[in-house]
Amino acid sequence: MTAWKLAYHANCWGGLGGDAVGVTSITQLAYRTYGDMDRACADIAAAGYAGVELFDGNLLDYSAAEMRKLLADNGLELVATYAGGNFIFDDILPEELARVTRAADRAAELGAPHLVVGGGAKRFDGTREPDYHKLGAALDRVKALAEARGLRAHYHPHLSTIVEGPGEVAKIFDLTAIDFCPDTAHLAAAGGDPAQLIRDHAKRISYIHLKGFQREPFAFTPLDRGDVPTGPILKAMRDVGFAGWVCTELDSWRDPAEGARLSMDYLNRAIAG
Repeated sequence: MTAWKLAYHANCWGGLGGDAVGVTSITQLAYRTYGDMDRACADIAAAGYAGVELFDGNLLDYSAAEMRKLLADNGLELVATYAGGNFIFDDILPEELARVTRAADRAAELGAPHLVVGGGAKRFDGTREPDYHKLGAALDRVKALAEARGLRAHYHPHLSTIVEGPGEVAKIFDLTAIDFCPDTAHLAAAGGDPAQLIRDHAKRISYIHLKGFQREPFAFTPLDRGDVPTGPILKAMRDVGFAGWVCTELDSWRDPAEGARLSMDYLNRAIAG
C-alpha cells in the first residue's frame, strides 16, 4: 500500500479572493474562500479524505477552539494552511512576514505539519533578475519562521507569479532552501511536465497538490480529467519514494462535494492498482 495520506483543499466551496482591507493594510490581507467552511469540512470528510488544507483567511476566521471542534466533529486533521505575498518589495516584506507568521502560529497551535506559501509578484514593467534573489531570501525567512513553530514550509509555484514554468522553478530552488510543493495543474499549465518535475526535485518535495487541468477552455478539473493524465504523476511519486500527505484541490466546480468525490474515486482506483 502506498504510504500516502489524502487531504483536500477547502478552496472550492465558494469564490476565491482576498480581504479588501489589504489595499490599505498589508498585514491584514489574506487568501479567502467566500464559502461555508463547516460545509466544506463535512463534504471533504464524507468523500473519504483524512485531512484538510485551508487558506489563511479562512483558518483565522475561527478561534483555535472553534477550529479544533470543527475538525474533530468531521474526523479531519488540519494538514496545512496556505498564505502568500509579493515577497520582492523591501518596504512591505516585514508586513507580509507578520501576516504569514500569524497564520503559522494558528496552524502550529492546531498541530498542522505544513505551511504553504505562494507568490513572487510580477512588476507592471517586467520581472527583474534581482526579484528572484529577493524572493529566494524571503522564502528562507518563511522557512525559518515555520521551523521555529514546528512546521515544514513549502513554496508553491503559481500562474501569474514570477515562478511558473520549469526554468523558473529550477531558478528559484537554487536560491532558497524551502521545500517545493508542486501543484500539478499549475505546472502543466505553465508548460511543465509535472511528473518530470517531481523526479527532478524529489529531495525537496514532502507535500504535493494534485489537480487536473484542461487547456481549452482553460479550467482545472477533478483528477485524471482534461489534458494532463494523473497516472504518470502518481508513478513518479512512487518511483521517488514519496510518502506523506497529498492534497487534492479544485479551485472551482459547480458541485464542490461532487468534485471531491470524483477525485477520491480516481485515487482509490489508482492507489489500489
